Amino acid sequence: MYKDSQLYVAHSAAGPINLIGKMANRHGLIAGATGTGKTVTLQVLAETFSEAGVPCFMADMKGDLSGISQTGKLSGFIEKRCAEFGIDPATLEFKGCPVRLYDVYGKQGHPMRTTIKQMGSMLLSRLLDLNDTQSGVLSLTFRIAEDEQLPLIDMKDLRLMLDYVAKNSERYSTTYGNVSTATIGAIQRSLLTLAEQGGDKFFGEPAFDIYDLLQTEGGRGVMNILAADELMLQPKLYSTFLMWLLTEIYDKMPEIGDMELPKMVFFFDEAHMLFKDTSKALTDKIEQIVRLIRSKGIGVYFISQSPSDLPETILGQCGNRVQHALRAFTPKDQAAVKAAAQTFRPNPAFSTEREILELGTGEALVSFLDEKGAPSIVERAKILFPMSQIGAITDEQRSQIIASSRIAGKYDEAIDRESAFEKILKQREAEAEKAAEAKAEAEAEKEREREEKEQAKAAKKSSSMKKSIIGSIIGTAATYFAKTLAQQMAKKITGSTRTTKKKTTTRKKR
Repeated sequence: MYKDSQLYVAHSAAGPINLIGKMANRHGLIAGATGTGKTVTLQVLAETFSEAGVPCFMADMKGDLSGISQTGKLSGFIEKRCAEFGIDPATLEFKGCPVRLYDVYGKQGHPMRTTIKQMGSMLLSRLLDLNDTQSGVLSLTFRIAEDEQLPLIDMKDLRLMLDYVAKNSERYSTTYGNVSTATIGAIQRSLLTLAEQGGDKFFGEPAFDIYDLLQTEGGRGVMNILAADELMLQPKLYSTFLMWLLTEIYDKMPEIGDMELPKMVFFFDEAHMLFKDTSKALTDKIEQIVRLIRSKGIGVYFISQSPSDLPETILGQCGNRVQHALRAFTPKDQAAVKAAAQTFRPNPAFSTEREILELGTGEALVSFLDEKGAPSIVERAKILFPMSQIGAITDEQRSQIIASSRIAGKYDEAIDRESAFEKILKQREAEAEKAAEAKAEAEAEKEREREEKEQAKAAKKSSSMKKSIIGSIIGTAATYFAKTLAQQMAKKITGSTRTTKKKTTTRKKR
């Protein structure tokens, strides 16, 4: 229930406990063991924010939160609570909230995608579970893609980009540093594993516009619910996705300072997944975002079993706290209970540590920030009942909500525009054509040289034959001429002798 910039969410023996609107962006924590009422508390907070006109984002782990879209109804339990809280049941206005359903896999809601570039190398390294060396090479690959204007949109872009960097590693080593092909091979294997888990569906276009989360309908904040029952089976993908979403909101939202109400509230369920196996650099980044994002009007509420699931730097920023029961079966559990109790401002009327162990379902220890921003004394209270349906909706109701959404059709069909994959392939095709042309020219040149050699050889042979023929002709002619000359000379000599003899004979006769 919302009234006078205050959100009525719980009731103690002393009366209503309200969350002050202008303190709602100072973040919060909902903690407690399984089955103690955390989901209903989240639902009550969310629908009260919706009534105040504040949109929210939340992950639905079991499908239960989808019921916030449907109208609730009076029950014996609610009548009992009304009697305890001094509320007239006749004044209750049961109603659902405006809801948009999302699903990374596109099965139970509108798809939510981002590009490889928007995800960034740091978050992607966490998603792929890379070591420091592999993370460095991935970061280098992002820089090369940026410098060479090769857009990284989906996983096929990144796979081919890594191959491109590996094949040109010598060229990049002087500018960007050494690139090991073995390291790139390890990254490629991690990408293959992610694709097998369905992570490839998360990367692509159209990329999700975070301003679609900041909508109201009829003056009520839209509840943006992410189906996470399948997604949470891949903890790294789930937590990295929400981390990306929070980072994207932080990067794009303008500074607005303190307001009467937040611009948006972000509920982070199973928050322990966010910090498990997370590098110090990334943890520091999350801490910085959580610390600074409240100045942009965004409240972040973590939901987990124990406050110890959060790093001290994050826990210290959660001013609004709801602690449901914890169980202490082991010394470690007892230490966790004691640590949880110490996070509250003590109430002299009871032992906080003991109360945490004795709380019933739907009961909690509550401490919100007061008007001055200081934590209020912790109170034992009962959480208000929701005005919307408790429990999951039917498949038919889900389909109807998706079809009637204002963004129906906006993200349904994936778009595959020209990006690094196509550009690198074109570049390789051009290089292959150029190489083929160069090879053809080289072969043509060799053929020309061969033909020239053949022609020169033939010409030389022809010249030799000509010389031989001419020589033969000249030789024959010379022989003939010599023979003829000899004959002629012989005739002359013979003829001269005969004449002399004849003259001599004549003289004798006389």
